[in-house]
Amino acid sequence: MKTYKVNFTQKKDIILSGKGNHSIWNSANSLTDFCSPWDAEPIKKIEFKAIHNSEKIFFQFKVDDNLVYIHPSADKNDSINNSDRVELFFRSDANLNPYYCLEIDPLARVMDFKAKPNKEFDFNWNWPSKDIEVKSTIEPNYFIVEIAITLQSLKELNLLNDGKIETGIYRAKYNQQKNGAFEPTWIPWVNPKTETPNFHTASSFGLLMLENQ
Repeated sequence: MKTYKVNFTQKKDIILSGKGNHSIWNSANSLTDFCSPWDAEPIKKIEFKAIHNSEKIFFQFKVDDNLVYIHPSADKNDSINNSDRVELFFRSDANLNPYYCLEIDPLARVMDFKAKPNKEFDFNWNWPSKDIEVKSTIEPNYFIVEIAITLQSLKELNLLNDGKIETGIYRAKYNQQKNGAFEPTWIPWVNPKTETPNFHTASSFGLLMLENQ
């Protein structure tokens, strides 16, 4: 299983700006080995970082993109589901029963839901608002999404065990086709080796290893 080490920081009262400029990120490992198994076109750079203190884990995506696409829709989830976005899935084990999904667009809008195998999604479930914070910024050539999640909420959902979080890390990029329609390119950290694009499978997860405090 692919593994990413989440370094520890002593810093407290961390306030994210969505701009990726907090000093904590200087101490985080950089992950860039994303892939696009179902598409031959080269993908632009995606950089993922994570770091934790004694209370929270912080995530950052920096995504090279000079044509960010936000799907126009009055329904928030419909818009996010058809827009450029980054995604984090968390599971207790490979049974995926359940697992928890965060899909976040460049405007910092969140589509969060609880899932079970075979894409059984519960959109009535939400990550407790007191336990998550999301901020973002869009620049001419890239966008940044930053996420803070309390360690306590991960423990309560049985997602953080022995300093490990089984996690899927993804990106969806929507490109305009010749007919004017926007179609997605699916970009995971871990290649699930499925015939068609599928993030909702046990083989698409890796492991976050939290450095001891």
